[in-house]
Amino acid sequence: MRKHNPRLVKIHRNYTVEEIAILFGIHKNTVHQWIKRGLPVMDNKRPKLIHGEELLGFIKECRTKNKKSCKPGEIYCVKCREPRSPLNLEVCYRPITEKLGDLVGICPCCEIAIYRRASMAKLQCIRGELSIMMPKGLEHLVET
Repeated sequence: MRKHNPRLVKIHRNYTVEEIAILFGIHKNTVHQWIKRGLPVMDNKRPKLIHGEELLGFIKECRTKNKKSCKPGEIYCVKCREPRSPLNLEVCYRPITEKLGDLVGICPCCEIAIYRRASMAKLQCIRGELSIMMPKGLEHLVET
């Protein structure tokens, strides 16, 4: 499911399938698929009406169900759609600001670059078993 903004939904309003499709900019068949997957309708009459509070709950539930958090030593691979430990547990740190940067590694499955944003303050928590290569001048910030 794409990230549909739950803030667009008015909880005290009833929506038809077509109105939901327009609200989120999706096809009405997508809304029918949501109904098959458990989005409750008010009754079996036509047009099908969905209460705004039920729609909001369904959207939020789908968003949290699909969320996958990375453990220490893992980076989310967009292509695999899974958190992965980088190839050989090696990553490079690329600073963005003096307190923030990216950990860059290679996915062991699809062999594309994977990135994880990391602040210097949380780098040790995110690190896990990873070997981090730091740019010159910043080596002292990471304990080996």
